[in-house]
Order: sequence, then structure tokens, then C-alpha cells
Amino acid sequence: MENSTTSSSSQSKLSVVVWEFISLTKPRVNLLIMFTAIVGMLLAQGRELQYDLILLASIGIGFAASAAAIINHVIDQRIDSVMDRTKGRPLVKGNIKPLHAIYFAIFLSITSLLMLHIFVNTLTAILTFISIIIYSFIYSIYLKNLNSQNIVIGGIAGAMPPLLGWTSITNQIEPFPLILFLIIFLWTPPHFWALAVYKYEDYRKANVPMLPVTHGKDFARLHIFLYSILLLCISIFPYLLGFSGLIYFTGTLLIGFKFVYDAFLLMQTKSDIRAIQLFKYSITYLALLFGFLLIDFYYYLS
Repeated sequence: MENSTTSSSSQSKLSVVVWEFISLTKPRVNLLIMFTAIVGMLLAQGRELQYDLILLASIGIGFAASAAAIINHVIDQRIDSVMDRTKGRPLVKGNIKPLHAIYFAIFLSITSLLMLHIFVNTLTAILTFISIIIYSFIYSIYLKNLNSQNIVIGGIAGAMPPLLGWTSITNQIEPFPLILFLIIFLWTPPHFWALAVYKYEDYRKANVPMLPVTHGKDFARLHIFLYSILLLCISIFPYLLGFSGLIYFTGTLLIGFKFVYDAFLLMQTKSDIRAIQLFKYSITYLALLFGFLLIDFYYYLS
């Protein structure tokens, strides 16, 4: 009976440790990353889907995103320990040692790049490597603590997934995936600035130079509104350039005008509740936009 209890306890502890390592990869964020990457793959193909290539590319890109997230956790330990939003992360609580997290990130990075190079193509492996470097080191170590435009430049890495998905299938960079890249690139600042407005005190305590901290909340709200207009404009480019049809155009206009309207209300009311609501909606917005792309593509393909 005692052995059974001990075994059950060991399994329980193992499960907790495994989940802690998984949580380091920011799985909820990676779900959206992987969705945009897979949409990029599907848009690059016709009716004949290469399921094996999609699977291998998805695993490779997913591992790379996970590795970058883990490195970000390691670098941000001090910041995370100060901010209420991140105090419960595994490294802050001491549940996982930083060195073990680094080993895990290195394993995922090497596995990702080897998979992409061997089973997908070299171009995608190179672009993925660049993404890891930009997010893990250039953004997390340097840009994040440099100035208020940290998230704008750092957004390059976050905007890469649809391009990586496209190159996984075509082995070349083309205009359509570059527009998808620009959509996420322009989506990133209002998405994160809305959160930074809501979590202003957290970022101020951690001394992270996010736009609301360095220039004030009003300035940040204004720029969220301006970026929402830019986002709406770039989001209709796939239709204007003939890459998508009316389904995408109509859907994107609806969700885009809502984004702009919500950003305007945030600027006018100066409500922190509207800031977190806009942050949450921005996630839904991006998922819907790529969903409209996919529905539109297969509707006109059939």
C-alpha cells in the first residue's frame, strides 16, 4: 500500500513538472502562432494537400516558437518577479531551474532547425533561425529594455509565422505572404499597447519602457487608435491585390471597423477596462482574419 502511494505521488510530481515545462513554451500564444503558420501553408497549396509536409513544418515551427518563448522566460525572470501578471511563472516560483529551461530551449531549437532543414527546406530553416534570434535575443535582451518602440521592432519575429508557413510549401518568398507578415506586424503594437495600458502599474514597477510608461497613457491610446487604422488599411490589401475575394473583404471590413471603433472608444473614454477588452478582442480579430482568408480561399477554389 505504501509503495502504491509513493508511486502515485511520484507520478503526480512528474506530471506537475512536465506541465511546468510545457507552460514555459506559452502554449496559448503558440496556438495562435501555429494557426497563422498553418493558414500560410494551406494558402500556398491548391486542392492537393501535402499532409506530411504540413505536419513536419508545423512541428518545426512550433518547436522554434516554443524555444523562443522559453528563452524569453529565462531572460525576463527579474521583470516577471515584479509584475503581478507573471509572478506565478515556473522560473519565478523556482519550480524549474533556469539552466534546465535553457537546455530545453536549446533542444527544441536544434530539433526545430534540423527538422525544417532536412524535411522541409533550407529557406524556412534560415527564416526560422532569424525569428528565434530576433525574439529571443534582439528583442528580449536588448530592445525590450531600450525604448518605447520595443514591441514595434520586436514584432518582426511575431509576424513571421504565415511567411514561414508559405515558404514551407513553396520554398520561396512571394508578395502574398509578405502582406500577411505586414498585417501581423501592424497588429502587434496595438495588441500589446492595449495590455500595457491596462497593466500600466506592472510595467512601471518593472521599469519596462512600454509606450504608456514612457509617454503616458493618453499618448499610448492615441497610437493604438492610429495603428488600428493602419491595420484596417493593410488588411484589405489581399483583396485589392487580387489574392482574396469578397468573403475575406467583407469579413475583414466588419472586424476591422470594430477594432478601429473600439480603439477610438478607448482613446475617448480613457477606460482601462476598455483597454483589456481591446486586448482580448485583438486576439479574436487576428484569428478571425486568418479564418476569413482560409474560408475565402477554399470557397473560390471549389
